[in-house]
Parts: sequence; structure tokens; C-alpha cells
Amino acid sequence: MSELKELKTAEYQDLVNQGGVTVIDFWAPWCGYCVRMMPIIEEIAGELEGKANFVKVNADEEPELARNMQVEVLPTFVILKDGEVVDRKIGFLPKGDLQGAIESKF
Repeated sequence: MSELKELKTAEYQDLVNQGGVTVIDFWAPWCGYCVRMMPIIEEIAGELEGKANFVKVNADEEPELARNMQVEVLPTFVILKDGEVVDRKIGFLPKGDLQGAIESKF
């Protein structure tokens, strides 16, 4: 498993400028599905290390970024490729479904 870096609004543009595939996990500590998804997304991040970037955003602490990314439900996984949103997955997902969605963007 890989501990995900907490992304702050001010760091978003630098992340986008890196290019490649990036997965942003929008979550909150009070969200049960978010907490249940955390070990799954960390496991996927470990397996795809070097192929995709993974970060998490606490939507309570970074509401501006959540609004800008049109996040209305938690958890939301926003998948970017070269800075553009190419997919988003919402809610609790089986590991294979989320990992497949990410790998299809390589």
C-alpha cells in the first residue's frame, strides 16, 4: 500500500502540469465509504506506482478545489490525463472496477 499525498488547492496547477495519468481521491473523514475506499485506493496506488500519480483531497478542508472539480458526492475519484478530466467514479467501488478505469487511461 502507498500513503497518498494530501493535495492542497494551491498545488493543483503544479499537479496538472506534470502530465500523465493522475487520480484525485476526494474524501472526508466523516464519510464511511471514503474511509472504506482508502485502503483500496492506496493498494492500487502501490500497484501502479510509476504509471500514475495518486493524491487525495479532504473536501472539507479544500472546498474551493472540490467545487472547481464539480465534486458533489463523496467519495469521488477524478481521473486526469495530461491535465484534462477524462473520467470520474463516484461512491464505493470494487478494486477491479476502479483499477480498470485507471489503467484504461494509460
